Amino acid sequence: MGPSRHNGRVSTTSLPKPDRAPELRAALLAAGFTADGLLDLLGAPAYAALARSETVPALRATRGRGDGALASLVRLFLLQQPEPYVHAERALPVEAALTDGWLRLEGDEVHATVDVRPYGGPDGEDWFIVSDLGCSVGGAGGIGSRQEGVVLGVGGASTTLAGITVRTPVGSALDVGTGSGIQALHASRHATRVTATDVNPRALEFTRLTLALSGAPEAELLTGSLFEPVGQATYDLIVSNPPFVISPGARLTYRDGGMGGDDLCRTLVQQAGERLNQGGYAQFLGNWQHVEGEDWRDRLRSWVPRGCDAWIVQRDEQDVTQYAELWLRDAGDHRSDPAEYTRRYEDWLDEFEARGTKSVGFGWITLRRTDAAEPSIVVEEWPHTVEQPLGEAVLAHFARQDYLRQHDDAALLEAHFALAEEVVQEQVGAPGAEDPEHVVLRQNRGMRRATKVDTVGAGFAGVCDGSLSAGRILDAIAQLMQEDPVVLRDRTPEAIRLLVEQGFLDPVARPAQ
Repeated sequence: MGPSRHNGRVSTTSLPKPDRAPELRAALLAAGFTADGLLDLLGAPAYAALARSETVPALRATRGRGDGALASLVRLFLLQQPEPYVHAERALPVEAALTDGWLRLEGDEVHATVDVRPYGGPDGEDWFIVSDLGCSVGGAGGIGSRQEGVVLGVGGASTTLAGITVRTPVGSALDVGTGSGIQALHASRHATRVTATDVNPRALEFTRLTLALSGAPEAELLTGSLFEPVGQATYDLIVSNPPFVISPGARLTYRDGGMGGDDLCRTLVQQAGERLNQGGYAQFLGNWQHVEGEDWRDRLRSWVPRGCDAWIVQRDEQDVTQYAELWLRDAGDHRSDPAEYTRRYEDWLDEFEARGTKSVGFGWITLRRTDAAEPSIVVEEWPHTVEQPLGEAVLAHFARQDYLRQHDDAALLEAHFALAEEVVQEQVGAPGAEDPEHVVLRQNRGMRRATKVDTVGAGFAGVCDGSLSAGRILDAIAQLMQEDPVVLRDRTPEAIRLLVEQGFLDPVARPAQ
C-alpha cells in the first residue's frame, strides 16, 4: 500500500542507483533468479513459505547448494544473509552493485541493502520488485515494522488489485500511492504513459528501481497525496492500493490513511471521477465502516461520483475486535510490553465506539466514466472463491450493464441469448425424490457465482443456444407446462435480466433471416 501522507520520520539510508540496473538484471536472469528458478531451487513448500514471510525453509533449502550463483542470490536478496564476496561475484557484477548501492561490504562479506524479489508477470515476464529489507510481503503479513516510511513489496492486496485491473490498451494510466511500484509495473505493459504518485519520496525511488530492474519503461514519478500531484490531468486508467487501514491516529505511513475512519477511501473514490477520461476505469481496494443503524451498501453508493458507473464488491467483513487484532499484529504490537499492547487495543476500540462502527468491510471498488443518463451502481457481497485474473470479468460486467440499460422488458423478450461457458446445473433435493427442491446454476470461471432458479428458469437457461428469441422459448415452456404464455412473458423478464446481469446468459446477435 502506498502512503497518503508523510511526516519525515523515516530511514535516511540512501537507496541504490538505477544507473546500471540493466547489467544487474542480466546477471540475475543468467543465474536463474526468477520466479520459476526459485520454485525449482527451493521446492513448493519453501517457496510458498516465502510468500508468508517465513524464511527458514528457504534457508535450509539453500544450504546444500553451496556457492551456486542462484543460492547466493537467494541468501542475499531474499533471506538477507551475508554472503562471501567470492561467492557473490560468481553471480553478480559485485563492484558495480557495490558502487550503485545494491550491496554493502563488511570485511570479506557482502550484504544486500534492499530486498529484490522475482515476480512473474502475467505473460511470463521476469520482473523484480524492490522494497525495504524484511518487508517483501506487503499488508497484514505481520512484518512487525514500526518505521513509518517503510516501503513494502508484494502482498496479497497488491496481487488482488493487479488481477482485477482492466488490461485494455490505454493512452494514460495513474497509480496513486504506488509504494514499490507493482501496479505501475503492470500498467507499463498496456499504457503508453504511466504516472505514479506517492506522498513518501522513498516509495517513488523504490518504484524507479522496480521498473528499471524489471526492464520496464520509466514512469512519471510525482510526490504528493492522493490526486494533488497531478492537478487537473485526466487518465484512461486509475489504480490504487491505498493505505486503507481504519486506525486511531496514523502511525504507519504504508498502511494508515491519516484521515478519520474510512474518509481516505471515500475521498479517493469521490475525487476519481473528475480525473477519468470518458470510458476510463478507476479501480481501488478499500476498507469501509459498517456503522450502527446504517446500511453499508447505501454508505458506499453515496461515495460514487456523478457520471460514473460503479461495481463494488465486499469480499470480507470483520468485527472490530478481529480487525484491531489483525493490524496490531501487523505492526508487531503483540510482541511489545503487555500494558502497551492493552493500551493500543483500547485505543482502537475507543475509536470504533466513538464512530458507531460495529465491523469493517474489505473489497474492490471499480468506477467507469459514463455519459449514461442513469449510471449503474452495483454494490454486493461476494466472499466466495473467485478465479483471478478478473480484468476480463470486470469488462464483461460493465458491458452487460450497458446492454441491460438499452433493453427494456419487451426488447429482452425479442433478444437471443446463449448459456455462458463453464456454467453447470445442479439439482438439490432428497435422495429418490421425483423433483428437486431447487436448481442451482453455477459458474466455474471468473466470479464463480451460483444462483437458484425455478423450473422455468432452469428450462429457459438450458435451452438458450442463441437460435430462438427469449419470447419464443417462453412460449414453448408455457405450452409444456400448460401455463398462460402471456402471464409467463410478463413475469419472466426480471429473472432473465438477473441471469444476464450476473453473467449466466450472454446476449448474442440475432441469427440472419
